[in-house]
Amino acid sequence: MDTSTCILGIETSCDESAAAVVRLNADGSGDILSDVVFSQLDEHAEFGGVVPEIAARAHVEKIDGLIDKALQESGTDLAHIDAVAATSGPGLIGGLMVGLMTAKALSAAADKPLYAINHLEGHALTARLTDRLEFPYLLLLVSGGHTQMVLVRGVGDYARWGTTIDDALGEAFDKTAKLLGLAYPGGPAVEQAAKAGDGDRFALPRPLRGDKRLDFSFSGLKTAVRQTAQATAPVSDQDIADICASFQTAITDTLRERVERSLKRFVNEYADTCKDPALVVAGGVAANRIIRQALEDLCDKNGFRFVAPPQNLCTDNAVMIAWAAAERRICGFAADGLDAAPRPRWPLDEHSASVVGHGKRGAKA
Repeated sequence: MDTSTCILGIETSCDESAAAVVRLNADGSGDILSDVVFSQLDEHAEFGGVVPEIAARAHVEKIDGLIDKALQESGTDLAHIDAVAATSGPGLIGGLMVGLMTAKALSAAADKPLYAINHLEGHALTARLTDRLEFPYLLLLVSGGHTQMVLVRGVGDYARWGTTIDDALGEAFDKTAKLLGLAYPGGPAVEQAAKAGDGDRFALPRPLRGDKRLDFSFSGLKTAVRQTAQATAPVSDQDIADICASFQTAITDTLRERVERSLKRFVNEYADTCKDPALVVAGGVAANRIIRQALEDLCDKNGFRFVAPPQNLCTDNAVMIAWAAAERRICGFAADGLDAAPRPRWPLDEHSASVVGHGKRGAKA
């Protein structure tokens, strides 16, 4: 690498509006010059989930001001950045349209290249910004409606080893929280309730345990939680805590067993070429202390380095979008045209066949 590049990134794929300026240096290191996020959590909390129309309107109202603030905080301006990047998918179509159209307008007005970025690629490459990670490495991606195990071989070079065949892990947490009358978002609420609970009280299933595939399944576990709550009704605060703790224990056991299979495959295939194997965890699961500790212990056991970017870079943010564009630009990937379209569904590994299990969700995985 013999050059550097500075990118303005825009993220509007779900319920956070964000803008950031990131510089990739000639030595491969990166600098976050600004990172501005507007969270819509309060706007959606009363509905127990994200309302697409509300999210899109909020993006329209906030994104221009966030971009101005990001540029000001970075100490630069549009004339001195090298390119504009925006999330082009996957995500909510209304939000994607706002961010991508804004990026197109800035690109055309300032005569700057445009990069339409896959949100999942942003997650996949963030560890190279935060930890200077070298290729290849494994990625446990738990973001929004995605739960995947991905081999990251290089920029733009990904192989999906496993995916959920029904519910994503984040959906399982949110639905469990809603079922038990806990707050949104479900992940933090379930984790908090579980602190006072007995994780051994209820015998919940460990989906796909022993299955040779590297896929995940959480629909049956979610159903078991509902049946347990119904059988225990009326539930007390202690019952709720015990259900949450048992659910969290089941999730942790499931991830440990499923992920270890991928670690062993990686060792078998890359033992001769990768002397410092690493597992990167990106998305909301990295914030759960019990799950995180279990994955750290699993990595220690199998000789892997455990890498989890800071929490603000695991959730939706524009830093990862700018960084992914910078990596693509330095690697010689062509910029996108003004005809780039938003893609509500955009798999990171476009060569992998869709996986549809008993909890059929169509060609989503």
